[in-house]
Amino acid sequence: MNITKYILAAAISISFGHTSSAQTEIVKKVPSKIEWISFEKAVFLNDMKPKKIFIDVYTDWCGWCKRMDAGTFKDSLISSYISENYYAVKLDAETKDTIRFRDKVFVFKPEMKSNELAISLLNGKMGYPSFVMMDEKYSILQPLSGYQTTEELLPVLKFYGSNAYLTTKWEDYSKK
Repeated sequence: MNITKYILAAAISISFGHTSSAQTEIVKKVPSKIEWISFEKAVFLNDMKPKKIFIDVYTDWCGWCKRMDAGTFKDSLISSYISENYYAVKLDAETKDTIRFRDKVFVFKPEMKSNELAISLLNGKMGYPSFVMMDEKYSILQPLSGYQTTEELLPVLKFYGSNAYLTTKWEDYSKK
């Protein structure tokens, strides 16, 4: 009888050990931070494996942009959702680098103090921070400006990331 209890206890212990190990494995796979990539790399990856694109349009001098990096983008809910559902792009609006997309070349425009890609993505409304969500076919789903808390940004990310926007109006979705 004692040996039966021992075997049962050992089996339960092993079972919990495997469950714990599996849970640890799952936790390890959840990203703890966003892996930001260039716009060109996002396009390359999207052409191979389609996924929505989240673009953080920022400038080096923008205090609210730095606050987003230090707070909202470090939040585990935001970082895991973006990492799982979007290619995450950091785009310096003032980059002087030439960016090629499809058959167009985007260059820095001194009169706007911005790169043409940023100007195009934001429809010429240059405020920072700004965010743009694109679908898998590179259509702009939503430009969004201004500092966003986790509570403000997460519902927008989910609205587009889950494809709810295809069947539901934002007004109805945001009430849920």
